[in-house]
Amino acid sequence: MDFKDYYSILGVAKTAPEKEIKQAYRKLARKHHPDVNPGDKSAEAKFKEINEAYEVLGDPAKRKKYDELGANWRMYEQQQAGRGGRAPQGGPGGGWNVNVGGGAGGFRTMTEEEMREMFGDADPFSDFFHTFFGGSVGASAGAGPRGRTSRSRAVRRGRDIEHEIDLNLDDAFHGTTRRLAMTDEQGQNRTVDVRIPAGVGDGARVRIAGEGEPGVGGAEAGDLYLRVRLAPHPRFERRGRDLYTRVPVPLTTAVLGGEAHVETLGGKSLRLKIPETTQNAQVFRLKGHGMPGVGKSAETGDLYATVDVQLPRELTPAEREHFQALQKLTRS
Repeated sequence: MDFKDYYSILGVAKTAPEKEIKQAYRKLARKHHPDVNPGDKSAEAKFKEINEAYEVLGDPAKRKKYDELGANWRMYEQQQAGRGGRAPQGGPGGGWNVNVGGGAGGFRTMTEEEMREMFGDADPFSDFFHTFFGGSVGASAGAGPRGRTSRSRAVRRGRDIEHEIDLNLDDAFHGTTRRLAMTDEQGQNRTVDVRIPAGVGDGARVRIAGEGEPGVGGAEAGDLYLRVRLAPHPRFERRGRDLYTRVPVPLTTAVLGGEAHVETLGGKSLRLKIPETTQNAQVFRLKGHGMPGVGKSAETGDLYATVDVQLPRELTPAEREHFQALQKLTRS
């Protein structure tokens, strides 16, 4: 068997303290966990290699033998086992134990609490662990100080589901309810009524608790996440909580001053005061008429109205006469 450099596998120096080795193992184990990389054989192989390395470097006694004997450390373990040595079978606190590494000789056992600490939300009692560790989790019916059975291995929270949902800007402004048709892995159809809160933005994720895949063995179901995809609006542009729109203003109003009407996304008609000699593309702010905050209706954005001065397309004889007179005044 080729000698494996366990320090290189975990990416740590030979002088690394126990805490650093544990942190490196935890990071790599999460990255290459088969539940995170379903169907990826290379990740599964890497995960096994990482566990083999940590079996040795995470145990001070084995690490010492490994440092002293190098490639011959496993042979030494086998000889010790042949002389009557026996690996411990129970973990602190009497929890479920997982044999890490799977090589000949003694095993380092990990309790359920240790597994939870290592893998966080990842399920250390998944089908993969049962296969990889040779059924050592819980062992068999009645095994372990707490008398847990092999049926407990099947208890697993359902997976989360994520889907995209298309909304227009009006739905995002007011909030809306959508009825979704869903099909589970068993081909069963069901409908879910989903409330989309007012103010959601493009790319936002809306969580619907308990509407993901069902749990296994009586465990809770996963969650449903809807990723919002907003369609462009013909009259409004959204930038964060603020809205932008263009307001047509007649030339005479822009020159002499007056009022213009601004339609909001909420359906209101606002009167905008136009000062004399307002320039084309000048922007006016209408406070509090933008998008509402999600769950915070009081934290509303603003509406920005850009003036679009409308030039006449045709002139009556009288209008032409007045513009010609204006032209003479500006030249004098």
